[in-house]
Parts: sequence; C-alpha cells; structure tokens
Amino acid sequence: MKLTFKIMFVVVICTFFTVKGYSQKTRTEIPDKYKWDLTGIYKTDAEWRAAKETISGKLNEVEKFRGTLTKSAENLLQCMIFNSELNKEATKLYMYAGMGSDLDTRNMQFTGMKQELQQMFSDFGAKSAFIQPEILTADWSVIDNFIKSELKLEPYRMGLDDLFRTKKHTLSEPEERIMALSGMISGVPGSIYNTFSNAEMPAPDVTLSNGEKVLLTGTMYGKYRASANRNDRKLVFETFYNNLEKFKASYGEMLYGNVQKDIFQAKSRHYESTLEAALYPNNIPVGVYHALVDNVNKNLSAFHRYLNIKKRMMGVDTLKYLDLYAPVVKDVELKYTYEEASKLVLEALKPLGKDYVATIKKAIDERWIDVFPTPGKQSGAYSNGSLYEGHPYMLLNYTSTYEDVSTLAHELGHTMQSYLSNKKQPYPLAGYPTFVAEVASTFNEVLLFNYMIKQETNDDIKLSLLMNWLDGFKGTLFRQTQFADFELRIHEAAEKGLPLTGETLSKMYMDLIKSYYGSDKGICKIDNYIEMEWAYIPHFYYNYYVYQYSTSFTASIALAEKVMSGDTNALNRYIEFLSAGGSEYPIDLLKKAGVDMTTAEPLEKTIGSMNKVMDEIEKILDKKSNIKK
Repeated sequence: MKLTFKIMFVVVICTFFTVKGYSQKTRTEIPDKYKWDLTGIYKTDAEWRAAKETISGKLNEVEKFRGTLTKSAENLLQCMIFNSELNKEATKLYMYAGMGSDLDTRNMQFTGMKQELQQMFSDFGAKSAFIQPEILTADWSVIDNFIKSELKLEPYRMGLDDLFRTKKHTLSEPEERIMALSGMISGVPGSIYNTFSNAEMPAPDVTLSNGEKVLLTGTMYGKYRASANRNDRKLVFETFYNNLEKFKASYGEMLYGNVQKDIFQAKSRHYESTLEAALYPNNIPVGVYHALVDNVNKNLSAFHRYLNIKKRMMGVDTLKYLDLYAPVVKDVELKYTYEEASKLVLEALKPLGKDYVATIKKAIDERWIDVFPTPGKQSGAYSNGSLYEGHPYMLLNYTSTYEDVSTLAHELGHTMQSYLSNKKQPYPLAGYPTFVAEVASTFNEVLLFNYMIKQETNDDIKLSLLMNWLDGFKGTLFRQTQFADFELRIHEAAEKGLPLTGETLSKMYMDLIKSYYGSDKGICKIDNYIEMEWAYIPHFYYNYYVYQYSTSFTASIALAEKVMSGDTNALNRYIEFLSAGGSEYPIDLLKKAGVDMTTAEPLEKTIGSMNKVMDEIEKILDKKSNIKK
C-alpha cells in the first residue's frame, strides 16, 4: 500500500482495446437487467452533488494536523483516519461521475463533474502537501514505536514503511505542493486522446462485399477486422489506419505530451528514469521489466511457430497482419448469447469453490455489469473495484463472440479480487498493486479455456478453441510485450532529448512490429499503414501498465496448473492471494501464492504450455490431412 495524501480516484481499471463491434441499440432499448445500477453509489445526481459539497467543506480541516504528526501516536492516527475516510468518499464521487461518463462519452455533464473533482482534489493535494515531509522529519524508530503503542495504526504500517522506503523521492513541502497542483494538467493528454478517439474523431464509411455499409469507429473496426472475407479485412484495415494517418500529427502531440508528463514527474522526484519512477513505488525491480522484454524476444521462435500454424490453417501463400484476427476454421463461428456465456463461465470457475462461484452469480444477477455496447459508450471492458463499502462494477461491450465470453471471465477475475480484498482487508490495504491486477483475470481465462476444450469432441470446434487460446498467447504475452517494448523505447528516446513526432513514433513502431512478427524472415507481411497502430492503443497513456499483462499471464498459467491439478493447498493459497489486497509488495504476494516473478521459470512454463497447444493443433491438422488423402 503506497501511502498517499491525495485522492486516489480509481483502484483498478483494466481496459481492453481488442473488443469487437456490435449492432448497437440505444440504452433505452436495452432491458435494465443488462445495465449496471449506479444507485448503489448515489441514488441521484443531486445526492452526488450534496456529497461533493459535504466533502468540499471538510478539506480545510487537514490544516489542524500541521505540526502535530510526530508528537504522538494519537495525532498520527487521527491524520491517517481523516485522509483514509476522505479518500474513501472521494472515490465514490469519482466512480459515479466517471462511470456515468463512460456510458456516453459525448455527455459533457459527467465530464464537467469529473473536472470539478480534479480541481477540488488538486487543491486538497496542495493543502495536504506538508504531511509526508513532516512525517519524514522523524526517525523510523519513532513511527514504529507509535504503531506498536497504538494498534489502530497497524493498517497504516505498510504505507508508512513504504513512505520511508521512498524517502529519497519525497520532496519538501513547497515542492510537494507544486507536484499536487500539477495533477490538474498531468491527465490532459490522456483525456484528450480518450475524448477525441471515442467521441470526436470523424469515422470513415466502408461498403463491404455483401453491400453492408459500416461506419468504421474503433469498435466496429474491432469487429470487421475479423471478417472471414480477406478483401473486406483489407478494406477495413486500410481505411481505418489511413483515417488515423490523417491525424498523425495530433496523435503524436498527444502521446508526446503524455511522455513528457512522465519525464517531468520522474525528474522531479529524482528517479533515474521514467521506468524506475513507474516501478519503484510498488517495489518492482526494473530488471523484471527488462527481463520480460529480453526473454520474450529470445522466444520469438515460438511466436513465429504460431504464425506459421495460422498461415497453414488459413491456406494463404503469404500471411499478412490483416489476417491475424480472422477465423482460421471454415464454417465454425463460435457465438454465444450473454446468458450462455454466463453459464459457461460459472461452470468453468467451479474449481475455485462454491463461495467464489456464488459471488460471480450475484454479480451477473444483481446488475454489477453493464453488458452491451451503446452509442458513445466507452469502448473495451473494465472492472472498477474502488467502492470499498459496496461491490465492484464491470463495463463490457458484449457482442456474442467467444472472445467476449473470455472477456467476461477475465473481468470477473478482477471483480473477485476487488471484492475479496475489500471484504478481507481494512481500507488502507484493500487496493492491490497493478503488477498483480492481471493475474486473477487471466487465471479465469485459463480455467475457461480448459473447461471448453475438455467438453469439446468436434475437431473443427476444438481447433477453433485451441487457436483462440493461442491468440491469447499472441495478444497477452507477445503483443503486450511488444507494446511494453515500444513504450520503453519512446520514453528512452524522449529522455535523451530526441523528438517524438507522429512520424518518428510511426517509424519506431513499424521497426518494432516487423521484428516481432518476423517480417524480414517472411513470417508475416506488415503493410505500411500498420505504422499507425500505435495511435489506436490507449494503454500508452497508462504509464508502463501493459507489461503487467504479460507478467500476469505467465504467473496465472503457473498458478492455474497447480489449482487444476486438485492441489487444495494451491487453491487456498490462491484465494488468500485474491484476498490480500495491498498488504504486501506484489513480488512477495505472488511468491506466497506460489510463483516467483524474479526468475525466468514462469515465462519458460508459459512457452512450454504454448508449445503443447501448438502440438495438439498440429496433431489434429495432420489427422485431418491424412483423412483427405
């Protein structure tokens, strides 16, 4: 738990950008049971407004703690409680406004509400900037004795200990005040990107081979890039990325602004790099990041094997990037209603126990989830577990594909980790670090895949499921590491004073993607317009987030194998991990669960698992080939 004296708006948000499109209905056309119920946060906008005014009236009270924090355990405790309770209420305010905005990003009412909060709590951050420097004037032995003499301080031990660990990166009170005020502008590049990409960027029309005319928004691109018709895919890819290319300069400025924000914060706090600044607060060695990138690059042969299998199954002379999302098994289209998806997920997650499954059913039945895409709705999917005294909320854009079923299982993993941590841990320790955030979600995907493959006897459907699972290795391990590699390179370039324009970003991205996909080896052809894909990826605004998809994927595969083997102790350790919140540093949390992320073993096991799946696919393909002979 990182001790902070500013409002932490969101504990966990994990947004996917690989969501498929759908024939959208308006919200009024969708039954209430498929829409989340935000009245569990505030019943009306007026109630939100009243709560905001109440909190606003309390902010100046922080001044009463000035000069008292190192004098007694009671003084320190009262300050901790004040900040914790304020944080809890402020999170509710931001959840309500933020999720209201996500339902229709065109609605400026909720945008305005978020801006009000950003202004208010930026001011609070400036007023409370004295707290950390003041605590650090004492020796740790003094604070440690306070905690030992006042047991109610124990939930704050992790944060206070962490504060002293990061002492060299904590600034003076005037400097901390400036850093707090800078919060008003630090989120601007990401906000501009989100608004422009989801609400204001003109979307082009395309007419498909069947005569269907499609407005190619980001969501609809996600759907039609997976078309079975290769000419349609070519049209969709070219049109979408050529449209992004028209705004190359603007997208370049947005991302450059975000990178410069990261550099400003890293330099201001005396970190050696933006990477260290992002990883150090959670006590993650930068070597973990570098090892992931290096080890994945060493194992690109497994990725290239996957690409060659896809080429074989599609029967094409040259595999192109535009083929990567297309179905590879003819006449097999895996479609599931939301009700069918819910039943599949409930069955698949049974190895995690009756209590786990019962809570999942509750989430589905009691409107924790906003299911279907609607005009203006935030694309992708996420789980927001910030409401401590309540339940998590999930946003989906469900379109009936198997990928959507997998996304449902994925986000329910986040939901359960938030739910269990909130129930088990005191508020200061309930929020879990992002490094472990993707373990629970990808763990659920592993269980879903294994359930589906065990139930299936039809070779064609089995092939489709196996390839879908391999696509997960591609998307979560290799693609996300490629993104992490790109993110590191653009930050390192900017830290050296090199320019980051739309042109340079496109060149850097193209060089990298050609390397990963074996373009020079003839593995996969990358058309020139793919250089603009970086502008389609919102995670580049999340400050070194994406590498954690890859590390979590490797951790979850290792943990899931143990649980699925029937090892009761492994299951108990995993449930304890889900319930641990931020009570320990992430590396230690995972070690207790049964996996050591400072070693190469998790990645090696993941590559081994991937090769086993590819062995099974090739076995079925060879059998089918022999039958034809």
